[in-house]
Amino acid sequence: MDLDVVNMFIIAGGTLAIPILAFVASFLLWPAALIKVYHWYWRRRLGMRVDYSEYEGYRFCYSHRGTPGTRPSVLLLHGFSAHKDMWLGVVKFLPKNMHLVCVDMPGHEGTTRTSAVDYSIEGQVKRIHQFVKSIGLTRKPFHLIGTSMGGNVAGVYASRHPSDLCGVTLICPAGLQYPTESKFVQRLRELEQAQDSEGIPLIPSTPEEMEEMLKLCSYVRFKIPKQILQGLVDVRIPNNDFYRECFMELVGEKSRHSLHENMHLISTPLQVIWGKKRPDSVYCVLQVLDVSGASVLAKAIPGSQVHLLDNCGHSVVMERPRKSAQLIMDFIIAQQNAAINSNKKLS
Repeated sequence: MDLDVVNMFIIAGGTLAIPILAFVASFLLWPAALIKVYHWYWRRRLGMRVDYSEYEGYRFCYSHRGTPGTRPSVLLLHGFSAHKDMWLGVVKFLPKNMHLVCVDMPGHEGTTRTSAVDYSIEGQVKRIHQFVKSIGLTRKPFHLIGTSMGGNVAGVYASRHPSDLCGVTLICPAGLQYPTESKFVQRLRELEQAQDSEGIPLIPSTPEEMEEMLKLCSYVRFKIPKQILQGLVDVRIPNNDFYRECFMELVGEKSRHSLHENMHLISTPLQVIWGKKRPDSVYCVLQVLDVSGASVLAKAIPGSQVHLLDNCGHSVVMERPRKSAQLIMDFIIAQQNAAINSNKKLS
């Protein structure tokens, strides 16, 4: 074989080997950096741009896509210890021309971290109201979506600021008094009695604890490489003290049942989405928040739309992003059509 041809193959092989070796090295040595690159890549691919807004010196970090149009704008609130990127799976299946805003909740990721007063549900509702004003989202009613802790905040926000909203979607929301307590809630009671803030299942410090948390939150069972688990832990560990402070505020007397205490004030059209175990399932799902909470909301708010997703855990938006997006869009379109028909009758 000609020497030039051999050299060409060596150069080509070396060129291909460099990115492969870089990926392998990142996977083995810096898994946390790889996870951040993964989120950056998906934000970029989905057209989500990261920006900051300020309200009286308090800074909010958020990602967004599109501009306000005929459909209402949509604001998405993530759960405890998560961040704005948890919604990327759902964003993928929402219309590209829809105005979407995903904000980091108070103290989380890029949003200002202050004190416990901002981490209570009332404190978070106040901050989110400041955020929507800071970006001009209140110019016309928008649709509010929240999951878990974010669902608690979204529900209380709807009770406080109904004129801001045209609809609200609560996905496995916290803050209710559940007819059936999950084993997770029972575990929290044990920790509270023991005054142990180190053993909270949602604040892992090792790959093994991370794996247990993922099993707790998800119905899906699959083996995750230890390097990825380590990367997920490495991303969280610098924030664990904040997570503990925030969590203790959320389960305190002022916030524990915030949604339950305010749900009767919700007048905005309401959609509830919850994951549940199918009766014939072979898996034993240790839910974070029991599905019985859906019936509590349905009973308290007549006309609310409830969707129970079989074989789905607490992390609904991550396990069933396509179905979540479909249900949300169907609800938004139905409410928009109902408003149009109502206006026609009045005219």
